[in-house]
Amino acid sequence: MKHRLTYVFAAGILATGLAFAQTQTEPPARQGRQAAKANWKQNREQRFERIATALNLTPEQREQAKALMDEARKNSAPVRQQLKANRQQLVEAVKSGNQAEIDRLSAAQGTLMGQLTAIHTKAFQKGYAMLTPEQRQKAEEMRGKMMQHFGARRGGPRG
Repeated sequence: MKHRLTYVFAAGILATGLAFAQTQTEPPARQGRQAAKANWKQNREQRFERIATALNLTPEQREQAKALMDEARKNSAPVRQQLKANRQQLVEAVKSGNQAEIDRLSAAQGTLMGQLTAIHTKAFQKGYAMLTPEQRQKAEEMRGKMMQHFGARRGGPRG
């Protein structure tokens, strides 16, 4: 009996020590979203720098490209907000079982995605137009490699 109490006591002390030794690994939800947003922005900037370096963009071209990206982000903000609201309404329509509303909201989602695609594609076209012929050729090579990579991951080449 005395040995059992000793083991129980020792196990309790060990468990308490382990509990105090652990650090908080997950930030509170709000900080997590802010960190994810900051990380997304940092990744976006790193991708831009890799592409700008690979294409050998001049400082002027870099500024123009950043301005185009900022403009596209600004122009797409209302559409992204509408998409977010529409997704939430779709969730509610699913919960309520309203199939007519699901059809209507799904069609609206498609229209909004089309608007977003147009904004991004027009910004890309403006950026492509400012490239030199050599930079365009390099961009096409990079695009081809990227499509091969993603095509291989998705089960086949894409064009």
